[in-house]
Amino acid sequence: MFNTIRNGILALAVLATTALSGQASAETLINGAGATFPYPLYSKWFAEYAKVDPTVKFNYQSIGSGGGIKQITAQTVDFGASDKFLSDEELKAAPGKLLHIPTVMGAVVVTYNIPGVPKGLKLSSEDVADIFLGKITKWNDPKISNDNPGVKLPDKPIIVVHRSDGSGTTSIFTDYLSGVSAEWAQKVGKGASVKWPIGLGGKGNEGVAGQVKTTGYTIGYVELAYAFENKLPYASLKNKSGTFVEPTIKSTSAAAAAAAKNMPADYRISLVNQPGKDAYPIVGFTWLLIYEQQKDKTKGKKMVEFLNWELKKGQKMASAILYAPLPENVAKMVEKTIKSIKY
Repeated sequence: MFNTIRNGILALAVLATTALSGQASAETLINGAGATFPYPLYSKWFAEYAKVDPTVKFNYQSIGSGGGIKQITAQTVDFGASDKFLSDEELKAAPGKLLHIPTVMGAVVVTYNIPGVPKGLKLSSEDVADIFLGKITKWNDPKISNDNPGVKLPDKPIIVVHRSDGSGTTSIFTDYLSGVSAEWAQKVGKGASVKWPIGLGGKGNEGVAGQVKTTGYTIGYVELAYAFENKLPYASLKNKSGTFVEPTIKSTSAAAAAAAKNMPADYRISLVNQPGKDAYPIVGFTWLLIYEQQKDKTKGKKMVEFLNWELKKGQKMASAILYAPLPENVAKMVEKTIKSIKY
């Protein structure tokens, strides 16, 4: 009798161990790294998707677009994330065909901390470029004052804050500055990393937002969601049509509308300085970087399932976190691109 009970307990223990090991092995871990720009939305997507498919877990390191491009090129992650599209040279350096999968669009805002001016600052594109060039050095400079009648701007030096890491947000911002200022284009140029004429460095959108929040008389640039999360004000900027526009979902989508009509098949397109009186001038896509040919069949299948979910369901979550969903015609193109991923 005792032996029978003992054998029964042993059998149950073996079954439990087998079930647990089966459960553990069933979870697929997908690693990604890159842009801080879309991190608030991606973290929500990954958390929500865990409810849809509990067998897959996403581990995303928000390290900046430059880091994401390096890691996906080195194949140390399953996907990269970037707000800067890869150049032909960068694509050639990858060991396989890399796809750009646009996920959403976001606005890069010029945020500031001016004691006594809680909101409502207006800046022309030329003045933004001159501030970051170090040519406009005081908040009460007549060029700024003229665009802000009735606002008491202080006689204080402007402290510039910029990114210190390789950044897609920087790529979008310097692309914009290069388009509005010939001097900026010639002296500094555009890219994920540039030689800044002046200013303090902050790592990630989080770092820049933190510097601006804690230091008076600063100006910086971050993705809209970071300014909102940190309760930081942001400037209305004069766009290509000469209208001062506040960054919103509507003005971000207006900027994308013109570009979306001429969307290239590989989605490598700039959205800055688009025409239209309602278009906010500093807007960019953010992309997931994924190899067309997946090495791991299980991970490839899970990644494709997630991408289809993000395109059909995840887009609806974008606006609540201040990102603009993809235009309909672009979403249809992306659906076909996802189908091209082989595993």
